[in-house]
Amino acid sequence: MAQWIWYPGDFEIWLGNRFNNRRTERGTMLPPFWKQDSHWATVEFRKTVTLESTTRIDIRAEGRYRVSIDGWLQFGMPETLLIPAGEHLLSIKVHNVVSPPALLVAGDGVDSVDSDDTWQVTYEDKIWIDEEGVAHGSGIYVAAGTGHLTDPDKGPSMFALARRRVEAVKLEERGRGVLVDFGKETMGYLVIEGIEGEGMLNIFYGESEKEALDRAFCETLDQIEVTEEGIVDLVTLAYAERTADYVLPESKAFRHVYLEGTGNLRLSNVALDYEYSVHDPAQSGAFRCNDEELNRIWEVSAYTLDLTTREFFTDGIKRDRWTWSGDAIQSYLMNYYLRFDNDCVRRTIRQLRGKDPVTAHVNTIMDYTFYWFKSIHDYHLYTGDLDFVRSIYPLMRSLMAYCLERANKDGMMEGQADDWVFVDWVDFPMRKRGALCFEQLLFCKSLETMEQCAKLLRDSKALKDPKGPKDPPRGSLTTEDYAADADTYARLAYALREKLRPTFWDEERHAFIHAMEDGQPNTMVTKFPNMFAILYGYADDEEQEEILRHVLLNDSVPPITTPYMRFYELEALCMAGLQSTVLEEMKAYWGGMLREGATTFWEKYIPTEHGAEHLSMYGRPYGKSLCHAWGASPLYLLGRYFLGVRPTLPGYAAYEVCPALGGLQWMEGKVPTPHGLITVRVTPAEVTVRSDSGDGALVIGEQRIPIPPGKEVKIPRR
Repeated sequence: MAQWIWYPGDFEIWLGNRFNNRRTERGTMLPPFWKQDSHWATVEFRKTVTLESTTRIDIRAEGRYRVSIDGWLQFGMPETLLIPAGEHLLSIKVHNVVSPPALLVAGDGVDSVDSDDTWQVTYEDKIWIDEEGVAHGSGIYVAAGTGHLTDPDKGPSMFALARRRVEAVKLEERGRGVLVDFGKETMGYLVIEGIEGEGMLNIFYGESEKEALDRAFCETLDQIEVTEEGIVDLVTLAYAERTADYVLPESKAFRHVYLEGTGNLRLSNVALDYEYSVHDPAQSGAFRCNDEELNRIWEVSAYTLDLTTREFFTDGIKRDRWTWSGDAIQSYLMNYYLRFDNDCVRRTIRQLRGKDPVTAHVNTIMDYTFYWFKSIHDYHLYTGDLDFVRSIYPLMRSLMAYCLERANKDGMMEGQADDWVFVDWVDFPMRKRGALCFEQLLFCKSLETMEQCAKLLRDSKALKDPKGPKDPPRGSLTTEDYAADADTYARLAYALREKLRPTFWDEERHAFIHAMEDGQPNTMVTKFPNMFAILYGYADDEEQEEILRHVLLNDSVPPITTPYMRFYELEALCMAGLQSTVLEEMKAYWGGMLREGATTFWEKYIPTEHGAEHLSMYGRPYGKSLCHAWGASPLYLLGRYFLGVRPTLPGYAAYEVCPALGGLQWMEGKVPTPHGLITVRVTPAEVTVRSDSGDGALVIGEQRIPIPPGKEVKIPRR
């Protein structure tokens, strides 16, 4: 079937610009503070086709276009052409400055003509990109939304999430206005019904009732003017004809809304066009157990991730509404255990990277660049999609070159004047100067990821073309290129890894210290580098035991207060087999948010705070995001370390199920894979596993029992 095609990455970059610039604060736009690239304005698509008989083709394009057959220009912008039998070079050039030049070609019953990832493309640099992604980092990338875009009447620029009408739970008069409660955190387009009269309507949104009623300090607001002729949104200046019902032009995040009208303006009802990413519940992850509070934690985590899964994986739906690499890598992992929405994963990875040349770290944050590399390794492991790795690899290559250019004389990464070294939001003094141990661990993992990807592409190219290409396209990467890259990155990773322990391990403190500053050790001990040393395998067995005892389980070490880093802290504890401790922590931390009335999980939670204290952050009374993607980490922890499902070969070609009740009486759940679902049920007496496909193994203690595809395995627990 014919698919819309475009220059690789251009749709994601264009959509990302539209997405990231929707954020508003107090009625004014707030664009991101990092470089935003643009799509190429003129793109040429071509394919050589061999036809057995005269064939009609239908052409749709987003932009003005010209068509040539065997170099002969066709008059005008033909929507239909007849191509005679034989071999022909079909070339279509599209120009569009507003949205990415995009093309859909459908052959009348001849699939080989249909536009897909076998078409070549160039942005007029005279380097053609084919399905191998041989130049500039990609091959044609057609996946968007919940699947390939195939509707000839809906091009990529029309891509949008789904909507459905939702009624408010409660409307009540408050002062001069009406306070609306939708019952839980939500996101979409406010609907004003039964508009009568004329005047101004002031709209104040809140993730809490207190915020919505605070006209002076609520984070987001709208104002519309209703006249006899029409309705104007004064934030976007969007105009609409006068009707009884009005849907605001921009989506907002809120639970409560307070509306005040002036003049003789009246309204009869307030509703919501809820906006969401479509998923198939029958192919989604699930979890249930005997602990109802934990069940509620899983459900709220799922709802939190669904709300933050939009055109891209975003951080918070009220603030920031931007794509951040550190947030996104966690969303990807949670997604692999909930929806397996890999179109959104690919879109987000591409959008975050942007185009060459590289002039700054991803999101300007050094650690976020390293998470971006790691996310590609994770994606391949869970999906087996080597084509995407091949297409993105040249962009990985140029980003790593940027990192290596900025390394110090010891081959370590230090924050420079134009870098943001983030790590985490902390409530204690923590210097971020010099070579932080935490950053070196992430950098080393990035180098190892580059090595692994280069090896995968080397081996796949050698298998596909053992004698080498007869005439490799200019700019393409050869088997030898991949092999040389693999050797280079392996050498660099080994050299850095060999320096980690001598530089940062402190025998007296039984931990990796914080940093080296101007050649001197900063001996502060935090959880951040120590838990990543466990996660990435950079601590041996003895060091792991010392880290657990002296750092991760040591109350004198400053605690982590964000779900962002609790994700990694609890994963490290799970890897050490401490699921019972993790269960207690989840019930205390995420359960604590539920007991405070949370309907989605927050950007940060400090148990000692109460009431309105939970709403403030960044020196603003309502600055905290109460629906933040990194708050949904129980999805990953429960699927990966309690149900115990993990791929051991890319795309679940092989996998393990190693369940751990962690103090639960029973649990059951489902984990999505590229081939269907893996279903697990665990009681103290037995374990039952069923999988749709793949070479699985159930691991219970020393037992390793094969799981045949399509069969159910049930064994007693000792």
